[in-house]
Amino acid sequence: MTTTRQSKETPRQRKKRFTNRHQRRYRQKLARLRALQQRNIVYHIIQAIYTYIPDLFDRLQDIDDVRKKASEYEQAELLTACLAMFLFKEGSRNALNNDRQEGKFTENYQTLFKMRLPHMDTVDVVMRRLKPSELETLKRSLVQTLLARRTLHKFRLFGQWFVVAVDATGVVSFSERHCQHCLTTTSKHGKVTYFHTVLEAKLVCANGFSLSLETEWIENPVGDFTKQDCERKAFKRLAARLKRHFSRLPICLAADGLYPNEPFFDICRNYGWRFIVTFKNGNLPTVWDAVLARQCAGEAQSCEERVQQGTARYYRLYRWVTGLTYQTHQLQWFECYEVRHGAKDTFTGHHFVYVTDLPVAATTIAELVRTGRLRWKIENEGFNTQKNLGYRLAHKYSRCSWRAGKNYYQCLQIAHLINQLAELSEQAKRLLSGKKTLKHLWKCLFSLLLEGSIAQADIRFLETLRSTMRYE
Repeated sequence: MTTTRQSKETPRQRKKRFTNRHQRRYRQKLARLRALQQRNIVYHIIQAIYTYIPDLFDRLQDIDDVRKKASEYEQAELLTACLAMFLFKEGSRNALNNDRQEGKFTENYQTLFKMRLPHMDTVDVVMRRLKPSELETLKRSLVQTLLARRTLHKFRLFGQWFVVAVDATGVVSFSERHCQHCLTTTSKHGKVTYFHTVLEAKLVCANGFSLSLETEWIENPVGDFTKQDCERKAFKRLAARLKRHFSRLPICLAADGLYPNEPFFDICRNYGWRFIVTFKNGNLPTVWDAVLARQCAGEAQSCEERVQQGTARYYRLYRWVTGLTYQTHQLQWFECYEVRHGAKDTFTGHHFVYVTDLPVAATTIAELVRTGRLRWKIENEGFNTQKNLGYRLAHKYSRCSWRAGKNYYQCLQIAHLINQLAELSEQAKRLLSGKKTLKHLWKCLFSLLLEGSIAQADIRFLETLRSTMRYE
């Protein structure tokens, strides 16, 4: 009787053989994944969905169906089409409707999402009836999923605090009253403009993430009122909701020069938050007087650093004053003078001033300044990207219904979150070799969707693959 090779193997040899087989299969999967990633940014988007929120389409289906009668389309199909409009940076409902009729767009769409693509007028009917809180709850749950997976933990301040930037921006404006909640402003020539503004709390990271945590609309109440709603009033409502929904999240707020005031400091202390806020001339005169007096007495501390980044050299001078008192709050003041020496012997100077309740020392001052400057992420990677780089935040996606406008806004935030997971990954950044830009990658995306062919086997492979996306 012959003995098989397996029976002659020792347990150690058998374990080595299985290990080698597993490694070989892993290398084959990795090679196939890299081949897909080099082809088009759309595969990074799908990979981000299946990696971080594989149940996204189930969550869309679980949202309450607000339609009065049955439709040929499922709820998830309608909401996915709305998300796709922002994922692909179409810019309008009409643009997606036009692409829907071109080339292989619909076929490739169905391969990507395993759903039919409805007409966007059908989608708009649902958006007019759906409660905005439904989509905002979904957006919030996606961020909570990222936090639970510890995707963003490496970007915390001092390894503890998540930096949340707070700021407001205008969304849409009209020459005539749009709805009962419109804010109004009158020019010096007597022209009245009606507009809508939103206050956002976004989780910002040094690598470029700007993820919406909470949204609060600045809008007038129905009926008579003496004063219009404003950003400071809206912040109190936003802070209460942020604390309720992210009660255990250690937050350090980054805000502009509107926020250094006692109510803001009280809210941060009551909720257990820390803060770093821009400090302008005119903010808290008694604190400014104390800072100047301490500086004149030689009690201000300072340090400097020189940094080489590529062809540019930076000189930074830091100064700070600790132990300041404002009402019942203990504050620290610090500033940074930065001079950039460019490649062509050009000099650029900047001056940054902040107040904080965090301890300031020579070992922490540089990190505190970098964190204070992260507030610009909500302006640049947040609002500017959404307004000018494809998402068209200021576009009137539904002129007749402000409820629909709010729902489109939440879909935009969800799509921007997903696209950031794709664009900021190390794998996607390899596509930006040479002078290639994100705008070019989206041109390639549309070329593939319109005239190319996406294989179902590739999408099934991404769905079953258990891979990670790295961020630096």
